[in-house]
Amino acid sequence: MTRARCAVLALLIAAPSVIPPARVDSQPIAAVAEMRDANAHVLGRTTFSALAGGVGVWIQVVVSGLPPGVHGISIHENGVCQGPEFRSAGGHFNPRGRQHGLAHREGANAGDLPNMVVSETGNARYEAANVRITLGEGPNSLFKPGGTSLVIHASPDDQLTDPDGGAGPGIACGIITRANF
Repeated sequence: MTRARCAVLALLIAAPSVIPPARVDSQPIAAVAEMRDANAHVLGRTTFSALAGGVGVWIQVVVSGLPPGVHGISIHENGVCQGPEFRSAGGHFNPRGRQHGLAHREGANAGDLPNMVVSETGNARYEAANVRITLGEGPNSLFKPGGTSLVIHASPDDQLTDPDGGAGPGIACGIITRANF
């Protein structure tokens, strides 16, 4: 099985009620986040592209230097990444006041994402679709006043428990900004 098929299978297993929408590879990267650890060392980069039809965002993360295992990853409400635990990023991005978790029967909040798996060598390539956010205008825009950030957590997210699924403190963070290519 290819790596891409494994990633899609993992996404569907982590969130059986979420079916990833079609992605158009020709969609330009509209936003980026440079992922840094608590000591401000660059671990990698995240890109954000609009999904086909502009409904939702395709997220691609490439990082190294993280502890092996399963980690929660989520979009947070503030465009601030001050270590050591990145509490400055605030809570999950939740403009509609939803409950936490992709497995929640009432639906997930805008910042919820499937867990990320880091290899034994500390590397990860992660892709996910999120139809609850946008790169355009409106309350679910990643470019809201005050910005947003992407946080990788120390532990897995249980995808159900409010407010953060028990994912623990942040171990990496990146401020989401418009791409300037």
